Amino acid sequence: MKKEDYLKTTVEHFDMTKIDATNIIEAMKKMSFTSRDLGRASEIYDMMIKKKDCAIMLTLAGSTSAGGCMKIYSDMIKNNMIDVVVATGASIVDMDFFEALGFKHYHGTPYVDDNKLRELYIDRIYDTYIDEKELQTCDSTIAKIADSLEPRPYSSREFIKEMGKYLTKHSKKKDSLVQVAYEHDVPIFCPAFSDSSAGFGLVLHQHNRPDKHMSIDSVKDFYELTRIKMSVPTSGLLMIGGGVPKNFAQDTVVCAEILGKEVPMHAYTVQITVADVRDGACSSSTLKEASSWGKVDTTYEQMVYAEATSVLPLLASYAYHKGNWKNRKKWQFSKMF
Repeated sequence: MKKEDYLKTTVEHFDMTKIDATNIIEAMKKMSFTSRDLGRASEIYDMMIKKKDCAIMLTLAGSTSAGGCMKIYSDMIKNNMIDVVVATGASIVDMDFFEALGFKHYHGTPYVDDNKLRELYIDRIYDTYIDEKELQTCDSTIAKIADSLEPRPYSSREFIKEMGKYLTKHSKKKDSLVQVAYEHDVPIFCPAFSDSSAGFGLVLHQHNRPDKHMSIDSVKDFYELTRIKMSVPTSGLLMIGGGVPKNFAQDTVVCAEILGKEVPMHAYTVQITVADVRDGACSSSTLKEASSWGKVDTTYEQMVYAEATSVLPLLASYAYHKGNWKNRKKWQFSKMF
């Protein structure tokens, strides 16, 4: 088989605006187990949207963007359902920015000879394929953007804003998350930014400019995100997966206290995860556990133990079609900096 034989069927992204899941969620609320959990989680997310002066942070970890949820995230921003994004670098660069450059993710299978894929320069995310050569173009584009900037430390938010600005002139795909966030003044933070295609591109940039280069300052990220938390009366978290983004967003409460300002714990929290709670990892830690650290209030919190691409489309569609986002305050936090 040739490379083109593997890269034939593209992943199509779910459009929450065209499919109304309201009745499905309402029915699930009357069921049990994960269905009822999802029903309550959907209600809590809608509460965040309805609550006056509540800023909503979306945290992303894992490969849901590659798996078909990319349009959900950009539509959430376009429709004022999310005010801040905290994500892994892969979600933002290898998946979203990658597709904005005109590249695709493809249907694959886990039942494949991975050595053959390596020969053909095809990367695999479970049952999804990516062309490694195209990823390397993504890497070099990141380097090109870095080369154009003043040599100094940048927060990941600042650099991703420059990526959004770049896409306004060079995007080959409409409505990428990076570009939509830029156009709507919604900041995106990647606290482990170099753990992605961005890392390869920035290493290339520094390699070619050893004495005069830009860099990413993760402490600046933490400070900027904490400033956002300190500026709002109340906040909510919609967390897809766990990892660094989850903890980074939750830690803003503790960081504010260290800076001498008491802020309320995140009042509304939803996490969708498949991680097992028994290993003590951050990804799997419950929201009740986060309360012991002073991060999350337990009045309106809900864990949903499910693979996110199977339940997020329903939750997002429910909130969209309820329509409460139409009356929300537009925070535009990027204008703070």
